[in-house]
Amino acid sequence: AIEACRGHDRIRLFVLHPYERVSDVQRRQMTTVQADNIHNIAIKGSFDDCQNMVKTLFADKEFKAKHRLSAMNSINWGRINAQMVYYAHALQSYNEPVSFVVPSGNFGNIFAGYALKSMGFPIKKLVIATNKNDILTRFFESGEMKMHGVHPSLSPSMDIQISSNFERYLFDLFERDSKRLEQTMQSFKQNKSLKLESDLMDKARETFSAGRCDDEQTLNTIKLIHDQTNGMIIDPHTATGVHVANQHIRDGKLDGPVIVLGTAHPAKFPDAVKKAIDIEPPLPKDLADLYQRDEYYTVVENDESALRQAIER
Repeated sequence: AIEACRGHDRIRLFVLHPYERVSDVQRRQMTTVQADNIHNIAIKGSFDDCQNMVKTLFADKEFKAKHRLSAMNSINWGRINAQMVYYAHALQSYNEPVSFVVPSGNFGNIFAGYALKSMGFPIKKLVIATNKNDILTRFFESGEMKMHGVHPSLSPSMDIQISSNFERYLFDLFERDSKRLEQTMQSFKQNKSLKLESDLMDKARETFSAGRCDDEQTLNTIKLIHDQTNGMIIDPHTATGVHVANQHIRDGKLDGPVIVLGTAHPAKFPDAVKKAIDIEPPLPKDLADLYQRDEYYTVVENDESALRQAIER
């Protein structure tokens, strides 16, 4: 988002990240960009807190109209639309249906696969891989989505409890009954849980499966891939996908071609990679001096009014 918008005098970009809950490389990729129209804001909370505040601002029609707000993450359907292309491109290499395993926190990437499958593309199964913040895995196991709080992990981009795009999937599962969806989501926010009927869960499981991977398994999987492939380095998020894929194949839950989506560059998470294989992955050439660059960001309390004031300023 920053690279696309930097330097454009008709766009002001506000980028939120959870304070001290992303890796140094992730943060510096955002905060070292020097451009008058880029504003980095670190929220003293979780990813869920950041996203909830953004959604609240969008729901405020007066504020939205005044500042002409638009979104560049998967709140915006355009992001989902673009991600469908990855799946379509991958499918070209096969003459039979393919299953995809996707590291997932916000349910956006895998929802793109679901949308493509709904359009008739030959996708067999969509498997959600979560870390220890496993609300999605618990949902597909039990039929109940229940918040347990967010716990920091080696795969921080998946440290999420409220998967924004899951609401889009429920809309389809409820046969596009918007009133039922609204009531369900309001109840979820109030009670911190929701439970679906068995017939709906049976329908959901026809398309989706899920599995989890803790930090120790993440490190073991990074090492496994490095050893088995004579040097390939994967990041901790991709490792959760590989672990869950292997788990599903061993348990007989997947057959035929299986593709795991690689979701990040390993250099974004050097501490985890070094812990796993005692190698610090090098930064790409255009980021080689990342640690020498100055950072620019504002720390804001976990409060919607504080965020509004920061944007107004």
